[in-house]
Amino acid sequence: MSEDLPPGPRSGGPAQVPMMSPNGSVPQIFVPPGYVQQIIEENGVRRVLVLPQTEFHPGGHSPLHHPPPPPHPHLQAFIPHPHIMHPPPPHLYSGLAGGTGDINAQYISQYHPAHPAIYSEQDAHPPHGRTAFTHRDERASKTYERLQKKLKERQGVGGGGGGAPSSKESPPTSPQKNQGTATTGEQQNGLEELDEEAKALQELLNAISKPVVTNIQAREASLSWAAPSLTKAEEEPKEGEDVTPQHALAYEVSVSYNGRDGKYKSVYSGVELSATLQDLRPATDYHIRVHAVCKSLQGVPSEAVSFTTLSCEPDAPSPPRKVSGTKSSLVLQWKAPCDNGSKIQNYILQWDEGKGTEASAFVQCFYGSQKQYRLTKLSTASRYSFRLAAKNDMGISEFSEVVHIMTSCSVPAPPLSPELVQAGVTWLCVRWQRPAGSPKEDEISYVLEMEEEGSGYGFQASYDGEELSHTSRNLHRSTTYRFRVVAYNSEGKSNPSSVSEFSTAPDRPSCPCRLSMKGKPQPNSIRLSWDPPKDSGGSEVTKYLVELSEGLSGSLWNQVYSGLNTECFCDGLSPGCSYQARIHCISAGGESPLSEALQIQTPPVPPGPCLPPRVVGKPKAREVQIRWAPPQVDGGSAVSSYSLEMFAPQVEDSREVYQGSELDCTVGSLLPGRTYGFRIRAANRAGYGPFSERSEVTTGPGAPEACRSPHVTCKSPTCALVSWEAPVCNGAPVSEFRLEWGAAEGSMQVCYSGAALSHEVRGLLPATNYFCRVQAVNVAGAGPFSELVFLQSPCSVPAVVSSVHALRESEMRVDSRSSERKLSEEDEEEDEEDEEPVLLYSPSTCLGLRWEAPCDHGAEITSYLIDLGERQPILTGPVTKYIIQNLQPDTTYRIRIQALNSLGAGPFSHTFKLKTKPLPPLPPRLDCTASSHQTLRLKWSEGPARAQVSDALQYHLQMEDRSGRFISLYKGPCHTHKVQRLNESTSYAFRIQAFNEAGEGPFSIVYTFTTPRSPPAALKAPRVERVDEVCEVSWETLPPMKGDPVIYCLQSMQGNSDFRQIYKGSATSYLLSSLSSTSEYRFRVCAIRQCQDAPEILGPYSSTVILLPPRLDPPSSSSKPTEPPKPKRSLTDEQFSFLIIALLAVTSILIAVAIQYFVIE
Repeated sequence: MSEDLPPGPRSGGPAQVPMMSPNGSVPQIFVPPGYVQQIIEENGVRRVLVLPQTEFHPGGHSPLHHPPPPPHPHLQAFIPHPHIMHPPPPHLYSGLAGGTGDINAQYISQYHPAHPAIYSEQDAHPPHGRTAFTHRDERASKTYERLQKKLKERQGVGGGGGGAPSSKESPPTSPQKNQGTATTGEQQNGLEELDEEAKALQELLNAISKPVVTNIQAREASLSWAAPSLTKAEEEPKEGEDVTPQHALAYEVSVSYNGRDGKYKSVYSGVELSATLQDLRPATDYHIRVHAVCKSLQGVPSEAVSFTTLSCEPDAPSPPRKVSGTKSSLVLQWKAPCDNGSKIQNYILQWDEGKGTEASAFVQCFYGSQKQYRLTKLSTASRYSFRLAAKNDMGISEFSEVVHIMTSCSVPAPPLSPELVQAGVTWLCVRWQRPAGSPKEDEISYVLEMEEEGSGYGFQASYDGEELSHTSRNLHRSTTYRFRVVAYNSEGKSNPSSVSEFSTAPDRPSCPCRLSMKGKPQPNSIRLSWDPPKDSGGSEVTKYLVELSEGLSGSLWNQVYSGLNTECFCDGLSPGCSYQARIHCISAGGESPLSEALQIQTPPVPPGPCLPPRVVGKPKAREVQIRWAPPQVDGGSAVSSYSLEMFAPQVEDSREVYQGSELDCTVGSLLPGRTYGFRIRAANRAGYGPFSERSEVTTGPGAPEACRSPHVTCKSPTCALVSWEAPVCNGAPVSEFRLEWGAAEGSMQVCYSGAALSHEVRGLLPATNYFCRVQAVNVAGAGPFSELVFLQSPCSVPAVVSSVHALRESEMRVDSRSSERKLSEEDEEEDEEDEEPVLLYSPSTCLGLRWEAPCDHGAEITSYLIDLGERQPILTGPVTKYIIQNLQPDTTYRIRIQALNSLGAGPFSHTFKLKTKPLPPLPPRLDCTASSHQTLRLKWSEGPARAQVSDALQYHLQMEDRSGRFISLYKGPCHTHKVQRLNESTSYAFRIQAFNEAGEGPFSIVYTFTTPRSPPAALKAPRVERVDEVCEVSWETLPPMKGDPVIYCLQSMQGNSDFRQIYKGSATSYLLSSLSSTSEYRFRVCAIRQCQDAPEILGPYSSTVILLPPRLDPPSSSSKPTEPPKPKRSLTDEQFSFLIIALLAVTSILIAVAIQYFVIE
């Protein structure tokens, strides 16, 4: 018998379970909780239907969470209640059975006709004060009313209900009471008609469409759907039927948050065609489906619709907690709340500053992304209130609950001695009081210290917390303990309180100690021993009881010993089995607890012999794969490893080739074409068993053995003869030899392949190391190489000098070791601070050569021969650089080099040409053509020896700095140079050098030029103020110039006459009287530098200032005094010059812009 149960209590239909019984009786089946069974007999066949016990919920809204929380307090209408859970009507099961026929009354009597009255009563009085269902679908109401009417008629005619009451107070009749009641034919015909009506109603309920989700928000969404529709034929009522609607269809909305195919949970039941899903989780995927319900008849769910809620502000975070703190600081820490789909960016921490917890008293003390904050400068022993909020892109969350945190106080006073509350056998309950004088706001914790009498360990902490009482457990019986209390807070600990002594009550003895095996266990017996209990509980032990259990489950225990001895002997055990032993004792105080189980393993015996090992596959030349089977007798213990031994050919002794737990292995390092013997044995914890019978295995043919080292004979420095011998062929003749040759072990190449036993190697290099080896090959493959043979070819004359280069001029340095010896010690001390000039050979009379040393071919090179053609050859030592001197300027030489060693001279290098340069030019004469206090203009000629027209002469001008070193000022072809940014009245030293393609010539002698003193700066235009016939002229002041005083010279001009000096002195103003009222005056001033050892230096004059004559106004009759006319201001020379420069600059910019725009672009 098999049955398929629906997935949940709201499944769409019943599950049909096909069953067969030989005697015709209905077998007993298991019905899970939430389901009912119904037996239907049709055409002589009985069917058992297992259906869900449908729950009917009134309309309303249900909260939706993930995972689903308990229903919201204001949504209690959707919680299933026992009084609304009813079984389905009988016509539902007859229609689903798929046929008509006589149905025994014992199978349908449990669904009494009184049930419709119960539903009517329920609909008339909805729970929780909700109104009756609104009649939204008239067609469904008509169909349902027709079914109800026909059912009532059949009940009134047939009377099959046995006179059962129709009121809602009458419960359904038990099936056992109606077993003898027979159904009439008329009642069966009524049920058949009801089956067709139920099918039509079921089709109506199954025709519900997919719901539509609108107005999706972060925590709610609106859901709507259309009512299921009927065909026109079903909508028309029959004659005589009451079409007045009394009931409407109900709808159930289910939601899944585990995917479209996940488990659905009902969140709404009602007659409305829309619902609002509230209390959703933001940024979460939901899947919604709807199915229609008409009383106990339920349609299939609609197609699921999916949607995702929007993101919103985070959830309210948890209150911050105190991590650490002092008298004046607190460190707070918090955890991140749910971000609701948007990452949290910052946290807002507010506090009341110790003023109060009102909402208006909170101020912000932290704003940031960290999850920890430290507050400082707080008051001691003060309470502060905090709350926290989180912020993301969608907004700010609600604030957390207000948390109150205290700052630390001073060290508390010692508390009073602890008091005993109650004493037990293994525990003592102790209490104590809060220290006197401690503020209530101070968070004080306590450490209860306990000392056992006679233990010698001293006081040890037994409790650490804020409570004022503690129960110390796991104490010894009939033992005295000493207690004391220490109070502490964040500032420190107080002194301990006075010591109090309390004793525990006596009790039963403890279990015996140290249950163990005495000696080694035997396969069939063991000996156990133990120690008396540490605590007898105040009375002597009267009996020890030992129990033994086979296996490790400990389900069945057998007593094997009872007595006063502290050891016992247990026999009759099985070898290789596991046992558990435990012990307890009995005294006048009672029975002790059982000891911990002692696990015992009897030793196993070695396993039996294995079958002979066999070969897997075809044997190879140098390895075979061996496989074997486990032994038939394991000796009471699992086989842990195997040992495989091998007998080599013509060897009597065997050797182990494998040891492990696998059932096969590969044996390598064998010789091809040999016969080997193998045997196997198994091992467990008892040791190895006997060996199996021996099996023989023959390996296949293999590659040849390694050849012996070849013999090498050198015929000349470039030729060698190699010979070798044939190795053992291993069952197949050698068909080929391979000779490898190379100058290094890792870069050898095959130089010969054939059947000969010798080979001549040519093209060798003299005095060179070579390696060679040989390998034999047959049809089975290539054998290993022979050992490497080292060979060094004979020495020879040096190789040709292949790379020759000419030295650059900077590399042609003079060896100054001989000149250094001539210097005295005083000169060396003076020259230590100065850098020694680098002396170079003249490229006009010298040629420098550099070459790479060629291969010496085994004999060290002793010298080199430089051939210059017509001149005598030059013989040098074993060097790679040489400078040829005393050559003619601007001359070409043909040069070649030859290396020599003790065996002779090597070949000459290729001939190359080198040319000496012409002589460099001499320095010119240096003159100073112009000078000022900051600049010197220098000029030089082309020198005494004029260079050729084709040579481009250039010059290098240098100046001596303050440290005495010459620095470069100019390098180029010009003959003049202006030196700027100099100091006044200072001497400067210069030298010059000429150079061209021939090289750099010598420096000239040092020339010294001095800059003159600088004149004073130009003054600004003087200021003139006129009062009647007297005017005052004033000007700015200049500071002394390097210690030289500065005086001033004032000049004036009247009318068109010349300027004349009217004042000379150190004052900065001058008063001029006796002015003419009709003349125009002009004034200018200059500064004069008075040098101590030189004549005065006159500076430039300032701009001219004009003083106009006063304007004569006619006398006025007014009483106001006449104001003096203001002097007419005119442009000074400096202002006029600046105006002209500005106009020129603007014109230049406009011209440049025009050229850029019209010409370049």
